[in-house]
This record gives sequence, structure tokens and C-alpha cells, in this order.
Amino acid sequence: MNPLSIDASLFAGLQALAESAFPKRCASCGRVFETAQQFMQETEAIRRGQTGLKQSLDDDNRTVIEVFRNCPCGSTLMDFFSDRRDLSDGGLKRREKFGLLLEQLIARGLDPGIARSELLKVLRGEGSAVLNQYLKPT
Repeated sequence: MNPLSIDASLFAGLQALAESAFPKRCASCGRVFETAQQFMQETEAIRRGQTGLKQSLDDDNRTVIEVFRNCPCGSTLMDFFSDRRDLSDGGLKRREKFGLLLEQLIARGLDPGIARSELLKVLRGEGSAVLNQYLKPT
């Protein structure tokens, strides 16, 4: 098997990680952001030179990362991402999927640290040139 080939479950898992929080809709203008990548590309930072990321705690004292962006209509949008210790059903499923994807990438010869880092990029909606190699047909 070509080490850069991918099976359907790995592809589906990568998509699920990136898309688990989408689509998002702007309540002001109705614009829909179908993917995390589209959300980051088509919105703007609140202030020039700032990431728009804020770490805070939820009601259960778990860390969450809040992302603040401006929609093209001018409305401020917010999304949040829980850290991997999210113990809800959804959080446990995401953590399990992340672990399975990590194992699959390592089994295909990818360095464990690089595999983890690239999966985290996908979770943040950044995309990954490294993982894109695994998505090319054989």
C-alpha cells in the first residue's frame, strides 16, 4: 500500500474533526459559514494584529477557547472550542476519533508529534499540507 494513500475512514475522520462545529450562521445577515476554513477566511480579526482567541472557563470549570471574528456585514461572531478534556458525550467522541486518526497516521509512518500537530491544525480549521498528502489518490 502506498504510504500516502488513505482509506475512507481516515478521510471521513479528518473531515469530521474539522467540521464538527459547522455550519455557523450570522444572526445579523444570515450568511452561512459551512466550514471552519471558510469561517476563518471570510471573516476578519476584531482588531488588527490580534488573533481573536480568548481562553476562558465554562460553567463546569473546563477550559474553552473562544474565537471572535467580524462577519463581512460587521457583526461580531463568536465560536468556542473545548479542550480535549471535554467529558461530554460529544467531547468523548471527538477525543476517541482524534486518537484513532492519530493511530492511523502513525501506522502509515508519520512521526507521532507531527501527526498530532497536523491533526490539531485541522481542528482549528487551518488545513494541513502534510495531511493533504494522505488524501491524494494512489
